[in-house]
Amino acid sequence: MEARDIIIRPVITEKSMNLMSERKYTFIVDKRANKIQIKKAVEDIFGVKVDKVYTMNYKGKPKRMGKYEGRTEAYKKAIVKLTPDSKGIEFFEGLQA
Repeated sequence: MEARDIIIRPVITEKSMNLMSERKYTFIVDKRANKIQIKKAVEDIFGVKVDKVYTMNYKGKPKRMGKYEGRTEAYKKAIVKLTPDSKGIEFFEGLQA
């Protein structure tokens, strides 16, 4: 998998913004990616040094539209912690107040 195929999008929530003060950045990643691949992808794309990667798998929630039942898509979330000597990710720096 290519680095840009692994990281799907950043997560921009109040909780993820609070984690940025601890040098932790949150992304939605490919469900098949492991921690090593996620670490390498973040380092390649953003040019930073990654200390740790935390991953969480989420199941889709059941939803209904009238008589039709279905589920939202399952996804994998990764929280990436940068090393203290690494620079921050510029994309997120513009979002902080």
